[in-house]
Amino acid sequence: MVNLHFMTNKKDLILIAGPCSAESEKQLLTTAEGLASGGGVNYFRAGIWKPRSQPGYFEGVGDEGLEWMIKLREIYGFSLITEVGNSAHADKVLKLGFDAIWIGARTSVNPFYVQEIADVLKGTDVPVFVKNPINPDLKLWLGAIERFEKVSNAEVLPIHRGFSLSGNSRFRNVPNWQIPIELHTLRPDLRLICDPSHIAGKRDYIFEVAQKAMDLNYSGLMIETHPNPDTAKSDAKQQITPEQFWDGINNLFFRKNYTPDTQTLSQLKNHRESIDVFDQQLLEVLAKRMEVSEEIGKLKNKNGISVLQPERWKSILDAAHINGEAMGLSYAFIDQLFKAVHDESIDRQTKKVKK
Repeated sequence: MVNLHFMTNKKDLILIAGPCSAESEKQLLTTAEGLASGGGVNYFRAGIWKPRSQPGYFEGVGDEGLEWMIKLREIYGFSLITEVGNSAHADKVLKLGFDAIWIGARTSVNPFYVQEIADVLKGTDVPVFVKNPINPDLKLWLGAIERFEKVSNAEVLPIHRGFSLSGNSRFRNVPNWQIPIELHTLRPDLRLICDPSHIAGKRDYIFEVAQKAMDLNYSGLMIETHPNPDTAKSDAKQQITPEQFWDGINNLFFRKNYTPDTQTLSQLKNHRESIDVFDQQLLEVLAKRMEVSEEIGKLKNKNGISVLQPERWKSILDAAHINGEAMGLSYAFIDQLFKAVHDESIDRQTKKVKK
């Protein structure tokens, strides 16, 4: 993977911090004071309009919060960023001179909303940060980025905040790291930001996720901070204090992109050659498995047997989970791998039945 923006130390990192929601002027100023004490951040963030899944929950303070943020900037000098969910929001923050905006996951999923906001930003110099859609759709994410690139004179930066999942996970939103990696492979010119707060969902996991983002060459972090997280009106469990923020940032480990050590390079070369061999063997085994699956499909077709056999599939998956765990492979990895293999097998058998 080509990376044009490899982070070598904290000074290179784009830091975005502040509360999930603006709740009061005092709350914002207290948060800003704590963040300023640690050396400052690139952008102070706070949600003004909060899109919620259900009515009846705190949906933000609205326009009043914009003025609080302007005052905060006058006192502490922070650049300001907030989420805009429609063209009216975008127009308001532009008129007030906000320094950047971000597009939320519930907005980036809809090209109509994205285009309406992009039309308002046409010809401006305001950076746009685009969170991934709630569903794992790389083309949709990239499409939103490109819509802003076509109209803006400023940088457009993707934010990886994880993806919704119906199932068990210790994270609020599963990271699906392969999707942002693929995005960065397609567009190595983009500086990729991680939102570990929304991925983790719990403050205990935030810097575990942040460190992995650093290990994968991300260019920045967006982390929710609050002077008293447990009393926050939204996303309380995934917010941390400014002190915890700086402790975590200062303990991040930044890896080198290259080593001149010839012995290490030689060892890496040998290991990578071994991986190439194993990858080829994996492909050959998968191809042989699909050949057998097609033969099974022919037998099912000939004898009028349904393609999907739920009990058989359950026994395969259960055995894979048990055997994989015994081999040190994670449940999530085995689950995703075998479901992908099964989907391909079903597809091939279905085609045989149609013939």
